[in-house]
Amino acid sequence: MAGCKKGGPGGAAQGPGMGKDGKPQETIVSVEVARVATRPMSASFSGTAALEARNEAQVVAKTSGIAQRVMVEEGQHVGAGQVLVQLEDAQQKLRVQQTSAQVMKLERSYARAQQLATQKMVSANDVDQLRFDLQNARAALNIAKLDLSYTRVVAPISGIVASRSIKTGNLVQISNPIFRIVDTNRLEATLNVPERNVDVIRAGLPVQLSLDAVPGQVFEGSVARVSPVVDSGSGTFRVVTAFNGAGVLQPGMFGRINIVFDQKASAMAIPRAALLEDEGEAAVFTVRNGKAARVSVKTGYSEGEWIEIVSGLNLNDPVVTAGKAALRDGVKVQVINEGKPVAPAPAAAAAKTK
Repeated sequence: MAGCKKGGPGGAAQGPGMGKDGKPQETIVSVEVARVATRPMSASFSGTAALEARNEAQVVAKTSGIAQRVMVEEGQHVGAGQVLVQLEDAQQKLRVQQTSAQVMKLERSYARAQQLATQKMVSANDVDQLRFDLQNARAALNIAKLDLSYTRVVAPISGIVASRSIKTGNLVQISNPIFRIVDTNRLEATLNVPERNVDVIRAGLPVQLSLDAVPGQVFEGSVARVSPVVDSGSGTFRVVTAFNGAGVLQPGMFGRINIVFDQKASAMAIPRAALLEDEGEAAVFTVRNGKAARVSVKTGYSEGEWIEIVSGLNLNDPVVTAGKAALRDGVKVQVINEGKPVAPAPAAAAAKTK
């Protein structure tokens, strides 16, 4: 009579065949199992976004003029207040000299008038008029000095010169951008997070960033700001994450961002391959007394290849990872890897929650 034919995981005996006693022989399914084990688990939200500089400035001239000297090049680091361009300033210098001479003249006239006023030789009105003229001349001098300072175009922030749009001898127009300066020391990336996470995402949470442009490296950051408002159209809220440039990260780089908002040092977990999710109910096949038993489970965090088990299983229970497609409740099974049960190994990377 035909006996059981065993194959790989999921292989079953052909049958029902007939045993030596003439009775139908039961089907036996070969399976592989893993055992419920403890491992660190973390919950996080993952998304993708482009890096942006927190500080960026378009440099414009506050006066028109011919560029006498352009002092910086693209890619050069500049400090706040550093002179970038020197414009022609001969006219502005002459105006400063003119108004300065006028101020000196009025200061002397006002001083003499005050002396004469004590001798009743000039009227109080004349003294007041000289004082007002002196104040007006001083204001004109300050304006002339301010106009002269505008011929020196300076960097409003510290950073890298990302672009330059003028050359020596070019006419610079008022309010036309001539440089773009980017501060690469502090970079940000903005994520749109579903509203279900509004209670768990908060400022200060750790963030990991990975980039295709820099394979094999993970950059650490933190949540800088969380919007208090949920967008009614998309059902999301804005989360701004911050990273130090570290000389590697650059604005415009596109990366994958992971915000870890909860961690468990020891959680019961099984391989994701063991989970049955048909009909919306999470369940697994375990092995009891040589037979498959379908067990409903409540799951928690999901991390990479592993699923946290909140209830339904006990530590070290076997769960079927291969061959479960041929199983039904009560079917006899043969565990072909029983001598070496697979236990989850701790993993460092965090993944999405269920």
